[in-house]
Amino acid sequence: MRVGIICAGDREVAPFLPIICECKSTEKAMLKFYEGTISNTEVVVLFSGVCKVNAAIATQILIDTFRVNVIINAGTAGGMNEKLKIFDTVISTEVAYHDVAPNILTEFHPWLETVFFKADQELLRVSKNVVDKLGLSHNVFWGRMVTGEAFIADEGREKINEKFEPLTVDMETASIAHVCYVNNIPFISVRSITDTASHSGTEHFEENCEKAAGIAKEITVALLAELCNR
Repeated sequence: MRVGIICAGDREVAPFLPIICECKSTEKAMLKFYEGTISNTEVVVLFSGVCKVNAAIATQILIDTFRVNVIINAGTAGGMNEKLKIFDTVISTEVAYHDVAPNILTEFHPWLETVFFKADQELLRVSKNVVDKLGLSHNVFWGRMVTGEAFIADEGREKINEKFEPLTVDMETASIAHVCYVNNIPFISVRSITDTASHSGTEHFEENCEKAAGIAKEITVALLAELCNR
């Protein structure tokens, strides 16, 4: 098994870098890929940069060049559901774009039956086993994530909630899931909350990013260990 771990930003990937054993780096398409092992599992880790296209570029390179056969998206997200609090974590069951017309994906490539890209069922099962063992101080939820090309503070929040009822919103996950879908690569996303409707805005993201990224990393590393022992 060779697992690709994609984070959006440098602060989200930072917790992973010190724990990569026998790490070597490679640059491609203006991105830096870190190869090695974590929890006795072969990994390739990087931050893609923010937005859908950057994340898609990174994902396809992980598949084509580094030959990963599982991809985990780890990092932070904005909470959309009122039950979510800062530093809670959401693990994706399905992902959609909130800013792409549905027929673009259902009537054209990749001809989806719905607008949702489903997470891998085995990865979901393993993630639930992992969380039960970790005893985290913050809650973990499994559910829907949505992705779009803008940071969501207050404007647009209500419309997205009415249409999708997501737990979280971010700028990369659906594009990573999209690339994994067309390549038949198992995928799951682990995102910890930096901002919510009651604590919205980029200042809350900046303040909470480091701790939230650390929580997502802890769950992801435990997931790797569990996958290694299957």
